[in-house]
Amino acid sequence: METTLHETNKNISKNTMVLDSPDPPSVWKEVSGTVKKAVVPVRDKSVPACLLSCIKGLFPVLQWGKSYNLKSFRSDIMAGLTLASLGIPQSIGYASLAKLDPQYGLYTSVVPPLIYAVMGTSKELAIGPVAVVSLLLSSMIQKVVDPTVDPATYQKLVFTVTFLTGIFQVSFGLFRLGFLVDLLSHAAIVGFMGGAAIVIGLQQLKGLLGLSHFTNNTDVVSVVQAVWSAIHQPWHSSNFLIGCSFLILILVARFIARRNKKFFWLAAIAPLLSVIISTLLVFVTRSDKHGVKIIQHVHGGLNPSSLQKIELKQPFLGECAKIALVCAVIALTEAIAVGRSFASVKGYQLDGNKEMLAMGFMNVAGSMSSCYVATGSFSRTAVNFSAGCKSTVSNIVMAVTVFLALQLFTRLLYYTPVAILASIILSALPGLIDFKEAMNIWKIDKMDFLICFGAFVGVLFGSVEIGLSVAIIISFVKIIIRAIRPHMEVLGRLEGTEIFCSVRQYPIACQTPSVLLIRIDSSFLCFMNANFIRERIMRWVSEECDTVKEKAGDKLQSVIIDMSNVMNIDTSGLTALSEIHKELVFRNLQMAIANPTWTVIHKMKLSGLVGTMGADWIFMTVQDAMQACLSSKKEQV
Repeated sequence: METTLHETNKNISKNTMVLDSPDPPSVWKEVSGTVKKAVVPVRDKSVPACLLSCIKGLFPVLQWGKSYNLKSFRSDIMAGLTLASLGIPQSIGYASLAKLDPQYGLYTSVVPPLIYAVMGTSKELAIGPVAVVSLLLSSMIQKVVDPTVDPATYQKLVFTVTFLTGIFQVSFGLFRLGFLVDLLSHAAIVGFMGGAAIVIGLQQLKGLLGLSHFTNNTDVVSVVQAVWSAIHQPWHSSNFLIGCSFLILILVARFIARRNKKFFWLAAIAPLLSVIISTLLVFVTRSDKHGVKIIQHVHGGLNPSSLQKIELKQPFLGECAKIALVCAVIALTEAIAVGRSFASVKGYQLDGNKEMLAMGFMNVAGSMSSCYVATGSFSRTAVNFSAGCKSTVSNIVMAVTVFLALQLFTRLLYYTPVAILASIILSALPGLIDFKEAMNIWKIDKMDFLICFGAFVGVLFGSVEIGLSVAIIISFVKIIIRAIRPHMEVLGRLEGTEIFCSVRQYPIACQTPSVLLIRIDSSFLCFMNANFIRERIMRWVSEECDTVKEKAGDKLQSVIIDMSNVMNIDTSGLTALSEIHKELVFRNLQMAIANPTWTVIHKMKLSGLVGTMGADWIFMTVQDAMQACLSSKKEQV
């Protein structure tokens, strides 16, 4: 008797703790606290100390720079030089993909890497132009202004988009808006990258075949039609021969490097060697006089200022902002994914918000110095990692090397064949198509595969925007379906324990006679799912009552609702709980709530539902609720 009284008092004490918990913070407090934490991350410190902490947070180089030594510098020099040997030819190729002159790709490999080196938190991430973002810019901006008709305005829009991309990225980092990047799921990125890689590859047929006229559309149907019509016109096979020969050379070098890690430098230097050898061949044989297309003049020297070319006014501002938002999300998604994958190998944590700030500032600075949108490149980051980089100093070495190339060697690129740029871009595309991961997604989650496939088909047969839109729409449909029809489980006890689990997942779990225990597996009990949850609970109650009548077992007396997974509830959810309580009272059944979360119990008190149900029937744990229901049964007997 004394033990039972002790347990009862203990349960009453727990119930009091649940009901007398302080009010949760309001939405306004949470938002303002997040912004305050972002702007002033340090509390209880003097203004100078707070300012110093903010500067150190903004410039991580001030922290790791103290322990930087000569040995690390040697490793970074070798990594930076190796990185530059790959970055120079790739940058020229990606500039052509963005429908810009070759020098703009080289410019983009100078200023942004320098900014990232002092602000970024990834030691391995290699910064510069990338294929997917280059395709995004060209495919979306050319719908506003045709680069062949008005190249000057096209350049202005590129720099404006780059500036706005940086502003968006800074905003994401400053106001903790990283969830916007997460709108593109892993499955969506796999499908989008695969579709974009094929589109980019098809676009390179213009350079590979030496075509003068080609479609501006990016969908596969338009490109195939353009190629079909072009091959029936005079074209020079020398371009195709040069492009394919050096593409095979680059792929063989990459294969050797993968088979033997000691030859990692072979894959890195192969594109640069291809440019040098092909340029010499064209110069010696004068193949440009026989149909081989060359890139001709490349402007050298220091990055010129492009501040006056940024136009933040109509009629193009709205379109630029839309394009910039897409570029900001894609660039951040790619860079953070690449950075985190290599950081996990090295055993350190990547700060997502600092990465967003670093990316944003480098693109803002880049937009003012003739650069277009830069981000982290997977292929160059892999080379940087394999070359043994120790810090972001390798990015500085690469930027200085590219700058020297701009100063000294741009005249030597006059006879570089366009086909070699196409082959360099094509050689980087296999890494973007992850067929194995797509099959893995199919095996694990069919709905995720639908998102992946939707993004792939949308990019391939529509456009980049359509592919992204399809992926996001299917993702939201998936979320809505799961919100409307959340999982619910009938729970049973594992014999000899106080563990309650799903009787479907663990058939060994036994349901307690006269008590129906139900768990709601939804984080938000709201207008979308409240009626579904109410109907499901009442159907289970009816089925349980019918089963008891048929088998002449213990009569159902109590229903316990485990709300440990319900993080929030709205007025529709509260109304549903109230209706469930009324229907159970009408059936002469007792309703108990177990483990309501902070926000849920607060709203239940405000709505008066606690008073209606009775404070004695709200419990901290499922075990407490079960004991109370069984005790109530004994008293009735």
